[in-house]
Amino acid sequence: MQSLTVSRPEAVIFDFDGVIVDTEPLHYRSFQEVLEPLGIGFTWPEYVKTYMGFDDRDAFLEAFRTRGKELDEQGLKALVASKSDIFQDVIRQGVTAYPGVARMLTSLHASGLPLAICSGALRSDITPILAQLGIAHCFRHIITADDVRKSKPDPECYSLAFHRLLHAYPSQISSPGKCLAIEDTPAGIRAAKLAGLNVLAVTNSYSGKELTEADYLTDSLENVRIS
Repeated sequence: MQSLTVSRPEAVIFDFDGVIVDTEPLHYRSFQEVLEPLGIGFTWPEYVKTYMGFDDRDAFLEAFRTRGKELDEQGLKALVASKSDIFQDVIRQGVTAYPGVARMLTSLHASGLPLAICSGALRSDITPILAQLGIAHCFRHIITADDVRKSKPDPECYSLAFHRLLHAYPSQISSPGKCLAIEDTPAGIRAAKLAGLNVLAVTNSYSGKELTEADYLTDSLENVRIS
């Protein structure tokens, strides 16, 4: 895909898994280690089609629902905690950012552009990876599954991210329509659009045909210039 230039927005809000780092296979592996002993594991194509974009809570609820099994709140919390422990062990082996991401983040942060993360992952999943990659300082706010009640495609996470940035940078930020979200899933795009943001989609997880609601499309952030 050709290079893409996007006019400088008032702020940029990044999704995490599938945009900054290729952690979706790691999340899938962690889910399977929890669910397969219970007889309700799912295939990678099922994960991509149904579960990618969900936070851990909704992913477990959906896995149980589709197999006609009950899951109470206590059981759900135990599964989320177990999966998180497994994921922590996996990422300790090292995680790499997608090409061009670290350079983009460092450049945008140095230019004074407000940046945030809006992710369905747990905060405990995200912060160790940001530290590993040396980019934690780039983000003023990180919105995770710990901060909201509903996962994408509900716009709650993006609305919260925008309002926190607005509070932090009142002289730089005026409206969601002047901010940019960077996403890789249909659910994430829908959440950002419902919150009023423009969206740049990257085809790391889905094909361009599945990301048509986005305002911009690229096959790699390495090819994107924000100025």
